[in-house]
Amino acid sequence: MQKIQKDLRPGLWRLFFIWTSIGLQSFGGGATTNLLIQREFIEKRQWMTIDEYTHYWNLCLFAPGINLVALTILIGKKLGGNAGIFVSLLGLLFPSATITCLLAAGFKQVEHIHLVQAILQGVVPATAGIMLLVGINFAQPQLLRAYKEGPLNLILSVTLIALCTLAIIIKVPVFIVLSSTALLGVLCFTRPLFKKKVEER
Repeated sequence: MQKIQKDLRPGLWRLFFIWTSIGLQSFGGGATTNLLIQREFIEKRQWMTIDEYTHYWNLCLFAPGINLVALTILIGKKLGGNAGIFVSLLGLLFPSATITCLLAAGFKQVEHIHLVQAILQGVVPATAGIMLLVGINFAQPQLLRAYKEGPLNLILSVTLIALCTLAIIIKVPVFIVLSSTALLGVLCFTRPLFKKKVEER
């Protein structure tokens, strides 16, 4: 089991610079940002576990708005309190938003250049690979937990992942997918707990 470092208050300046670094490296969209956050806070500094991170992310999926902003708020609050929320959001959004605006303003001038098109064709596969890795990181704790709970739970977990993937491919609205899988989760994974309580009586 992954251990958490005792120093969960890294200091506001340090927190700001970490989020700024993440924001400035977040090429390729949300999947890249997600991977960078995992590497900084879970792998490199061990201020969170992957289970805790996945829990936070699941909460963000049910919140309206931009998921990564909500995730930044949760992590900022955990590591720096209310001030941590402010410096985390500022670090993640301000530098990257400034660069994005400048690039967007200039992109129209160069988008038809062959070299630019070639660069974009190379970036897309890299982004797809990052998204796959992020997906594996999210699925791993759930599958590991299901494996420990028994083959039935493992089969149910794999089935839910497959059904969600299929639903997204056929363009079922995301809020319907999330609501349906939440209901299926209640039906599938509270059964052993309910059975255990009945047996204890």
